[in-house]
Amino acid sequence: MITVISRQHSIHNPKFEFYRGEKVPCFESPQRLEYVIQALHDRGHDVREAEQLSDRVLPTVHSQRYLQFLASAWDQWTALAADNIDKQPFPSVWPVRSLRSDIEPKNFIARLGLYSMDNGTPMAAGTWVAAKAGADAAVSAVALLNAGHTSAFCATRPPGHHAGPDFMGGYCFLNNAAIAAQSLRDSGCQRVAIIDVDYHHGNGTQTIFYDRPDVLFVSLHGDPRTEYPFYLGHADETGRGAGQGYNLNLPMTAGTDTATWFAALDTACRQIIRFQADALVISLGLDTFAEDPISRFTLQSDDFFHIGTRLATLRLPTVFIMEGGYATTALGHNTVNVLEGFDNAY
Repeated sequence: MITVISRQHSIHNPKFEFYRGEKVPCFESPQRLEYVIQALHDRGHDVREAEQLSDRVLPTVHSQRYLQFLASAWDQWTALAADNIDKQPFPSVWPVRSLRSDIEPKNFIARLGLYSMDNGTPMAAGTWVAAKAGADAAVSAVALLNAGHTSAFCATRPPGHHAGPDFMGGYCFLNNAAIAAQSLRDSGCQRVAIIDVDYHHGNGTQTIFYDRPDVLFVSLHGDPRTEYPFYLGHADETGRGAGQGYNLNLPMTAGTDTATWFAALDTACRQIIRFQADALVISLGLDTFAEDPISRFTLQSDDFFHIGTRLATLRLPTVFIMEGGYATTALGHNTVNVLEGFDNAY
């Protein structure tokens, strides 16, 4: 399996975030991906730079207003004050419920709140360039499938599955899984399935495709009553309008054992088979690992190999998209275990 990367990921390097109300070093760091890339090289994988651009696909996944804000946000921030170049901006107000979101405020922090679902998604000088490069890599991975490869891995950061049509959140700015799925549709696939195995529900991906019957979204994740993103990911969310029946959430309680998790994976795979997808996108979060510092499932390193094996039985052209996973030193090993389990079984 070929891996597509972007070296530009490292210029998105904020120094701190707010986690449960405390200022802490960022869990989502450049070191995460460096461990993955090193493991890929150590185990003999073909690693390439992205060659395609996502410019045509981006406006079909995200709103133009949101894209314009993201592309210019750091320049807007630093134009406010000379010393802002050494500071990270965070939102402090959000347009919830009865408040209006159709008018973009002139105040920068208010604009940031308009396009944010939390204050745990720190920006830095290179955020837009890194996020855009990740989207380019997702499209490049799809191009490999179009060229006849059975699978490809998009190994980039920041992750994407919490980013919605017009908002960022959960470390995510552009939704690479949704971009890959839309690119597959644009390439001629009639039905695309997305399975999200990250510990946290892919609320952004669900929102993007919730009204559509051509993209099935299935997610295995921590129960949103106790786990981020809290406000989406319940089992009764099954789609809307034409998309009714094309969204499947499989929430599980914190501490869920491995056997229960794999039973949920089997349920997800059966749903994908019934959907008769032409291609598969996997939001590959590795924060289901027992030693992850911000998640609470119990999978071990060998279990990730079996995840790849099970997904390979679907026999679909497959794009893996890197999402979460914050046990940094183990992340490379666990990631490559999934890919090799898939390759060995396909």
